[in-house]
Parts: sequence; structure tokens; C-alpha cells
Amino acid sequence: MSEVPDRPAVGPFRRRSFLASAALATGAPAVAAGVPVVAAGPAQAATLPESAVPTAPAVGSVARLLAVAENGRGVEWLRSSLQLAVGLELATIPPYLCGWWSVKDRGSEVARMIRRIVGDEMFHLSIACNLLVAVGGRPQIKAAAPVFPGPLPGGVRAGVNVYLAGLSKAYVRDVMMAIEAPEEPLTRGAQTSPTVGEFYAAIQEAFQTVRPELSVRGQVSEHVGGDDLRPIENLDHVERAIEIIREQGEGTSSSPADPYEDDERAHYYAFGEIYHGRELRETEEGWRYVGGPVPFPDVRPMAPVPVGGWPTPQDDHVRGLLHRFDATYSTVLDTLDSAWAGGGHRALNAAEHAMRGLERPAVELMETPLPYAPGHTYGPQFRALPRPPRVS
Repeated sequence: MSEVPDRPAVGPFRRRSFLASAALATGAPAVAAGVPVVAAGPAQAATLPESAVPTAPAVGSVARLLAVAENGRGVEWLRSSLQLAVGLELATIPPYLCGWWSVKDRGSEVARMIRRIVGDEMFHLSIACNLLVAVGGRPQIKAAAPVFPGPLPGGVRAGVNVYLAGLSKAYVRDVMMAIEAPEEPLTRGAQTSPTVGEFYAAIQEAFQTVRPELSVRGQVSEHVGGDDLRPIENLDHVERAIEIIREQGEGTSSSPADPYEDDERAHYYAFGEIYHGRELRETEEGWRYVGGPVPFPDVRPMAPVPVGGWPTPQDDHVRGLLHRFDATYSTVLDTLDSAWAGGGHRALNAAEHAMRGLERPAVELMETPLPYAPGHTYGPQFRALPRPPRVS
């Protein structure tokens, strides 16, 4: 895919003056209808079969949840919404990990930024799980594992197709920025589907209206990413937890910084700096990407994973790497499920340890040439395998 120059955003802006100027600096991320043909480098392009283009998703369940009258949003509504939030947070981690693993220099600024965001998303997933447990639910993490490529769970940001590939400017724009786009950027057209921010705002309002009894039993306390996960004990904790998720992703109404992260850029604007190659700065005309350079790193040229996964490799070693990765990923998901089913912080620690084991086979795949796409490589597929039956 060739880079599409940002066009001026159009349409009225109603509320957030900061988001208005920042979005004007970025332009709204372009959205691909199917699996993009992503450039792994300035002059490289991966060619995928036509079968790799999925059909448009049906109207998602988030829209149905938001269609429920506010006086009908009780505890069961909260449980359904929070389970969907678990799926949303989980869906961000594989594409961000692919972007991070593809960067060759882990000491680069771009690698550091993406690594921080992966940690934030693990924290957000854990918060969503604690919130669900607090209202009497049990997170179903493995059951919520998405299939790539595909839409975001629940029809949030309809039209955004989340696929797995190595880092490129198109990938940053079409996947990373598209996922994290703020609730009210200047747009190229009216929003036709709910955003992540709007969905979390509705959950927050429902907590305040329902004022459910909150239980700490089964919640998990642990250091996750760069944050301390704590039990949700009262409505003040609920409000702060949801604000952390929203503001780490899209920023505050007055600043691109995440107020909980010592002026680190919120995810959308950090990805914007990678895409534009410049730091975000406040100017007389508003926020613009005109600061110091953010050099785009040298990357491993992982091609986009097609629908249905890679064609069955002839090479036994490649097949083994793909299976090893998926088996480890499945262990991560199973262990996360166990953490919120009584396993607590020990199971969460075990899941994080297993997650570190994903990197080696992923990088080895990213360094293995694709036979049908010269100049490009394999990469992880993030397929959840069935849990093996217990031997009695």
C-alpha cells in the first residue's frame, strides 16, 4: 500500500479543543476495507491472495448494548459489557506485539514506546477482569481471543480491520492509530460506530447509576506492565480505573500526555509520533507534529497474516515454530483464565512468564523468508489452541 497523504479533516468539532488541533495534525487514520497490502520497507510490498479479504462484519454487540435504555442497564448489562471490554483489551495486544517484535533495535525510541503501550494494554486487560469480578462475573479470556485479521470485538470502530504484520507506517496508521483514535477527533465524515472511549464512558455511567455491590473476592493484585493492579473496592476506584484506560489510550481533553504516566504520550499520540516521524508539540496553531525527530526503525519485514493463516509450510522447522508459538500463546490465555478463577497473582505471574516465551519463536519466524513473497517473512498467527484434556 502506498502512503496516502493526510487530507484536511472536515466537519464541525463540538467539544475537545486539544483533540481538535491534534487530530488536525494527524488526519484521521486511513481504514482498509480488507487485509492491507503493507509495505515492510520503503520499496517493498507483500502480495496476498484475494481470499485474504474478509467480508464486512455485522453490526456489533457494543451498538446493541448502547441501544439499551439507560434505566435498563443493570448488573447483567455491566457483566456483558465488561466481558466485551476484556475481549477489546486482549485484541490490542497481538498486533502491538508484532509491531514491537519486528523492530530490530530494541533500544530505539520507537521500540521503547511500543513496549510501554503493550504493558499498558496488559494492565487495561487486568483492570477489565477485576471490574468484571467485582460485579459477580468471571472473565472468559481465552474464549474472547480474536481471530486475525478481523474487526475489533463487538463492532467497535466498524471498518477498522485489525491484522498482524511487521511495523510500517501504514501499519501504524491503519491498525495502531485506528484502534486508539480518540472519541471526538476531527473526522473525514460522521462516526457510524461507537468508539472504545464511548463504550467505556457508558460503562462508567452505568456503575454510577446502578451503584452495584462490589466484591473484592477473586480480584487480583499484582504489578502489571508499569502499574500496580489493585482490587476495585468502591465507585471511586471504578471511576479512576476506567479513566486510566481511556486516558492512557486517547489522552485527556487538554493534553496528549497520560496524567497517570508522568507525561508519557497517550497511545494514539505516541503512535502518531511514530507515523509522522516527529514529536508532538503545542504551537500557536494548536498541537502539531513539529518537534524533534522520531526516526522510523529498521524492521523485520513480516508480511500480513492472511485469512486462515499461512499456507501450510513445507518446512518442518517453520511448522514447528508456528505450533510452538500458538501452544505458548494458548498457555498464556489458559493461565490468565486461571488467575481470575482463583489462581490469583501466582497464576498471573505465570501467565506473564509464559508471555515472555512468545518472543523467541516470533522473532525467528520474522527472520524466515516467505516462499511466495520475496523480501518478506513469516510471523506469529496468534491462534488459540484447544486446551488438552486432563489425564485422569
